[in-house]
Amino acid sequence: MISISLPVKKESWATMSFASTLYLCPVLDILLAKIPDQWRPEIRLGLQEALVNAAKHGNNLDPSKQVSVQFSVTDNLYTWIITDQGTGFKPNYSCPSTPEDLLPPEESERGRGLCLLHQIFDRVHWNQQGTQLRLSKRVKREQTIWR
Repeated sequence: MISISLPVKKESWATMSFASTLYLCPVLDILLAKIPDQWRPEIRLGLQEALVNAAKHGNNLDPSKQVSVQFSVTDNLYTWIITDQGTGFKPNYSCPSTPEDLLPPEESERGRGLCLLHQIFDRVHWNQQGTQLRLSKRVKREQTIWR
């Protein structure tokens, strides 16, 4: 079940929560509703990665635990705060800058999602407990030119 609290004001935060699951299509559709079309595929990939991490690694896919997402649109700044009910983690992140920095094949999946988040979003920040992730993206809307 998905629970949504919609904002009263145009520039307020909305909140949604859902039981830990990997079936994220309806959640992503809601979170992407106000994203300009040209940015949707990229942001969808990043949000999906963050939500999967919260449900799978944070909450261990325990359906009694919730993932909550606060989201806001202010001018051209989009922000999401994703919180899980897990024990947290200490992000040890460094995105490879050269082929020599790539992880060996047996470890290639570790850190891939964190690297994606840093590539897609302008701001990626975890709380000290490692249970809350704040993502921000500034996008410019294309202006329609009428002829």
